[in-house]
Amino acid sequence: MKYKRLLRLFASLLLFATAPLHAGMPSEKLAPALQPFVDRKALAGAVVLVADPEEVLDVEAVGYADVAAKKPMQKNAMFWIASQSKPITAVALMILVDEGKVNVDDPVEKYLPEFRGQMVNVSADPTKPELVLPRHPILVREVLSHTSGLDFKSPMETPTLDLKPLGERVSSYAKMALLFQPGSRSKYSNAGLNVAGRIIEVVSGVSYETFLEECLFKPLGMSDTTFWPNQEQQTRLAKSYKPNATKDGLEEIPIGQLLYPLESRDRFPMPAGGLFSTANDLSLFYRMMANGGTFHGTRVLSKKAVEMATSDQSGEAQSNYGFGFGTNGKTFTHGGAYGTNSRYDREHKLITVFLVQHAGWSEEGKKILPTFQKTATAIFGIQGKENATPLTIGINSAPASELQPKAANQ
Repeated sequence: MKYKRLLRLFASLLLFATAPLHAGMPSEKLAPALQPFVDRKALAGAVVLVADPEEVLDVEAVGYADVAAKKPMQKNAMFWIASQSKPITAVALMILVDEGKVNVDDPVEKYLPEFRGQMVNVSADPTKPELVLPRHPILVREVLSHTSGLDFKSPMETPTLDLKPLGERVSSYAKMALLFQPGSRSKYSNAGLNVAGRIIEVVSGVSYETFLEECLFKPLGMSDTTFWPNQEQQTRLAKSYKPNATKDGLEEIPIGQLLYPLESRDRFPMPAGGLFSTANDLSLFYRMMANGGTFHGTRVLSKKAVEMATSDQSGEAQSNYGFGFGTNGKTFTHGGAYGTNSRYDREHKLITVFLVQHAGWSEEGKKILPTFQKTATAIFGIQGKENATPLTIGINSAPASELQPKAANQ
């Protein structure tokens, strides 16, 4: 009898030791895989989070938010998530689709009349444009999936992307010729998702940023997601870096695409890439999507809308892009210009959030995201939980094989 009690006690201790650790119980399993990159000056610092559809499993910080000041990275650090704003914008528009106020197969000009009469430039010579009528006006689904023919941005979006009101920027796109016949090809386009944001404003009757706040951020509890980080949030904002000239270290840089000060209301929202956020806030958004559009029993988006957004909608282009998400059927994901990335792995039922502030990577740095994703999957994924032999992944791991969105950055 005593022997059986000891066996049960040993089994219980073994189960506890091998079970995934939850938020508030640091696993210290992810940071050690990334620390060598900090030591080799390929990475300033990062916040990484792993969740399943129900809860956060782990969140860890490694390295520095400010290298020169030796300020350690904190788990609640703020980051410019850049083009990770795109799936958030697409999901916001799909809320209006659910309400019957927008149809993704409608022409954009139905909601934004300034797009009537837009032409296609079929000339290969940029000095001699040749304009023809489009085979059809650009559709809502095409601006959501980068198949509209719109260019990346307009000339007015310089030197930064946030200088003009959204309506003015979108009107400038309507005056530009399309680069190809709508639906025939794919070109990654900030303009397309900005158009989606403008449709939200026109149809809902409120500003784009107000719609996000009321229909997504408040219902999901995303209290640290904003276009204008306040003074307190800026104390948590990780500094930005790029590889130095000699490729043996890092150089601090500002966010060149944005106007400073960041809290200034002289800056305007960018649906395609203007948001700041935290790892926890992004996990809330992805948990809602992983749960088929529900969060804590509240439906934010229909299951049908989730399936549309996270399945390939690129048609002839075959570019593995849905509505605001890169997707290969097994995962849906998006990255940002300064190295951030979030994804949901359907096979392993695992959300990973990777937040850094790096404008470009050294060859060593390119291994960091795959290392994190493989380590997270090995430890917390379904196969990892069932695998009694722990998998150690070091800095020489091969790149991840799963799809990343083509040019999915700011």
